[in-house]
Amino acid sequence: MRLFLFLIVVVMALPSHASRVKELVKIEGLRTNHLVGYGLVVGLDGQGDNDSARFTVKSIAALMQRQGVQVKEREIRVKNVAAVMVTSQLPPFAKAGNNLDVQVSSIGNAKSLQGGTLLMTRMKGADGKTYALAQGPVSVGGFSLGGGGGKVQKNHPTAGRVPSGATVERPAPSQLETGKPLLLHLNRPDFTTAARIARAINEALGSVSAHAMDPGQVKVNIPEPYKNRSVDLVAGIEALEVLSDQRARVVLNERTGTVVMGHGVRIKTVAISHGSLMLSVSGDEQIVQPQAFTEGTTATQQNTKVDVKEGSSGLAMVKSGPTLGQVVSALNALGVTTRDLIAILQAMRAAGALDAEIELL
Repeated sequence: MRLFLFLIVVVMALPSHASRVKELVKIEGLRTNHLVGYGLVVGLDGQGDNDSARFTVKSIAALMQRQGVQVKEREIRVKNVAAVMVTSQLPPFAKAGNNLDVQVSSIGNAKSLQGGTLLMTRMKGADGKTYALAQGPVSVGGFSLGGGGGKVQKNHPTAGRVPSGATVERPAPSQLETGKPLLLHLNRPDFTTAARIARAINEALGSVSAHAMDPGQVKVNIPEPYKNRSVDLVAGIEALEVLSDQRARVVLNERTGTVVMGHGVRIKTVAISHGSLMLSVSGDEQIVQPQAFTEGTTATQQNTKVDVKEGSSGLAMVKSGPTLGQVVSALNALGVTTRDLIAILQAMRAAGALDAEIELL
């Protein structure tokens, strides 16, 4: 039986490695805002929506009317046009005139957006206000070719990007009020990390200005020398290096066969027996002829054979490992496939032999 090698991606957070506060927290009031708009992509050389996409037809009619051209909907053929949704993100402190990348996705039955141009589209926020205008040639990272009953496709040709295709028209609604306390929200709430961040800030400022309010928030009172220098204070805090702490975690993705293990993963001595199940499905087509002097017709019959075999498996001993390298060596010694490894790790967690959280993707 052919064995498939499994891949263990090891993420090691060495004790001597520290992270910048900038990578660990987000400041309250400074957030990315999502923008969305509805638009048309033109110039698709017959790859656009067909006439059954009535919203595309109505959109073209409305567009032509705004341009002073009167045209009836039944006279419009939309094969060179596709209706799309346009999305983007407006970062904090974005000013009028800044450019943003936009994502364009077909919502009709277009075959491809390759070679198309996005017409001017209003990008609106959750409040319904227009914050940017998007327009430009669409860059598609895929293609679709076909003919004579065959088809070759790479990636998704019905989605693309317009680099720097949106221009900001309204500043982002960011809040960083001078003199008021800063609230730092941890990306991964943790008691130890929050306490270390507060301690590092206090040591840098030379005063007790930072307090860990809970595992997910650190409050920083603005010292007197920084009352009108919020930018300098935030820059200094973000540059501080802190040793972050996190729970041991194993991330499993059965679709891709990937196992990601953190530095804190530990295993205890355990005996494992995992059976090997083989499923084989084969089939062929057989031509069936009707009997003579009957009104039957020639047809094909599908013959399918399913064979299931389960091999025997011995009892394997996995010794405890205090380091990640020993854990990886112990698991590799089992010589199992990726699917089996994922099942074994979940069973070890249920048996209390794996000191880590398991997250399935």
